Amino acid sequence: MREHLDLTDRRLVKQLSQDAQPGINRLAETLAISVPTVRSRLRNLLDRNLLKIVGLLNLTERPELISAIVGINAQGRGRARELAQRISELPFVNSASVVTGRFDIIVDVTVAGDVADLYRVTSELIPGAGEPGEVVRSETFVVMASCNKWVSLPEGCWSDDRKEPA
Repeated sequence: MREHLDLTDRRLVKQLSQDAQPGINRLAETLAISVPTVRSRLRNLLDRNLLKIVGLLNLTERPELISAIVGINAQGRGRARELAQRISELPFVNSASVVTGRFDIIVDVTVAGDVADLYRVTSELIPGAGEPGEVVRSETFVVMASCNKWVSLPEGCWSDDRKEPA
């Protein structure tokens, strides 16, 4: 069972969500708690995989990135979460969530400037993450404009093995 964060951890996470740049001393001062407490709490959150501190990219300002939402209908016989986990580990995938509604899984995808990559993700990688016949149908929604969409780049975007456009 998932445990709830206490008030101190929630305040720390909220502060870091607003601005992750201040150091430990500044966080302690802002939150009015000791430096060792901040350090311990932060390490605990990171170690328990409850918090990740990353740089986020404003997708709205990056015309070379294509964002898409993929709705998936799965024939998983109660194993939608397992399929979502496998999909979440694919290149270009930001997240995969088991949802209610007309789809079983919603996948958030970001590709770097090439619709061919999006096509490969939606027609090969996602269906290939499941057993044969497990992904019954998918529908892809290419994001034309977004507001307040910040993402950490998924594996596959801006890979070192790709050449810079001329």
